[in-house]
Amino acid sequence: MRFRHPDGTVVHLAYCTNVHPAETLDGVRAQLRDHCEPVRRRLGRDRIGIGLWLARDAAHTLINDPAQRRSLRAELDRRGLEVVTLNGFPYEGFGAEEVKYRVYKPDWSDPERLAHTTDLARLLAALLPDDVTEGTISTLPLAWRTPYTGDPEAERTALDALTTLGERLDALAELTEKSIRIGLEPEPGCTVETTADAVAPLTAVGHPRIGVCLDTCHLATSFEDPDTALDALTGAGIPTVKAQLSAALHAEHPHLPEVRTALAAFAEPRFLHQTRTATAAGLRGTDDLNEAVTGEILPDSAPWRAHFHVPLHAPPAPPLTSTLPVLRATLARLVGGARPLTRHLEVETYTWQALPAELRPRTRAQLADGIAAELALARDLLTELGLKELP
Repeated sequence: MRFRHPDGTVVHLAYCTNVHPAETLDGVRAQLRDHCEPVRRRLGRDRIGIGLWLARDAAHTLINDPAQRRSLRAELDRRGLEVVTLNGFPYEGFGAEEVKYRVYKPDWSDPERLAHTTDLARLLAALLPDDVTEGTISTLPLAWRTPYTGDPEAERTALDALTTLGERLDALAELTEKSIRIGLEPEPGCTVETTADAVAPLTAVGHPRIGVCLDTCHLATSFEDPDTALDALTGAGIPTVKAQLSAALHAEHPHLPEVRTALAAFAEPRFLHQTRTATAAGLRGTDDLNEAVTGEILPDSAPWRAHFHVPLHAPPAPPLTSTLPVLRATLARLVGGARPLTRHLEVETYTWQALPAELRPRTRAQLADGIAAELALARDLLTELGLKELP
């Protein structure tokens, strides 16, 4: 979906296909047929944007077979789908029964992360619509904090890899006339957990094609103030190359037994749901929601937030809620001003099938309904900020 900002800039809105597990190119094609096109039809649009997730095997197939690349591009056009952004964070196995810490491998100290991201950049340049010259890719925020943090060699290797990536992106732009930019996506528990953590490494790399992907669920989970975060990034000259529109799980009174019971329903075995609370001494947290709910690790005199991507249009029932207000405030700052701070927005609710059983979609049709409703809400937020939806 495309929107025109009052300053004339075109802003793109997509939804991320990592909600539909697929490891192979055949699986990606099935996603387009079974999920993405039905979402488009529900929205009554001739064209919608999708943020493709291409796992390692799918990416390898496309890189090694130009005919397959051309075929995929043609299929996207035929189904009324366009791709201006990729989710390059998960590498493989995102649809496995247990993902947890595996999603952070390979990290940026592993040469395979650079190779994979380079492949994604080449693929995105080939998949961009003819009238679009800029693409974006979100990626791992360097590494999970252990064993990376405190390892100077790992940090040096990772920053060198990003420097090399910047050089490759420059060469790609010269060859294709398509500008591909990469955004490190701060996430709780990673070495770059917050936007503040991103400033030093990205300043060290110092490449204009490498910036931040701002995920509003992660931002809220870490209790970051959107204005403070964006002031710091812009002040340091670090671009917000894309933003992921998402909402975290919020518990206002975690000391109450009924709140603990409600939170426990969201503790599930597939994904990590890092949980945080803000204290006078700083942020405190656990790596997973079940550790917070069942133990006494976290102080419970102040609100908790958990890294669980709650559907935008459907906050959980009381006594829980979502951090949709943080998303609203961030979006207002990103695209509500005199000029947009980013041009690529992506709804990323990959946890539909991880919701408590009674909230999960039971059919493809129900999932398509839910994704379409999320996109409709995001569309309404954008038009409320003065952006005009384009055909």
